Amino acid sequence: MKVDELRVLEADELGMRLRTARRELYELRFKHAVGQLENSSQISKVRHDIARIMTVLRERDFGIGPTLEEAQPSAVAVAEPEPEAEAVVEEAPKPKRGRKKKEDAE
Repeated sequence: MKVDELRVLEADELGMRLRTARRELYELRFKHAVGQLENSSQISKVRHDIARIMTVLRERDFGIGPTLEEAQPSAVAVAEPEPEAEAVVEEAPKPKRGRKKKEDAE
């Protein structure tokens, strides 16, 4: 689940997904404790999903991040190609400094 996908959802849908993810995490932890969980990385994936959902909800509470209208895929502006930049003069790489030997250090 990607953050961009979450940002286009309504608050009710996000709340429902949060409850579902928390329930899934509970079940995965239970399976892990019993020894029935085959892939333990699922636990961290669900935890990350929960964090993403909570982040989007908090962004909306504080009014930061894109609004629901801005997050719509149709509202995303296509980036215009930049005009050709002037040629950049590259500097010659600096010579590597080696370690001083014992005789040279004295």
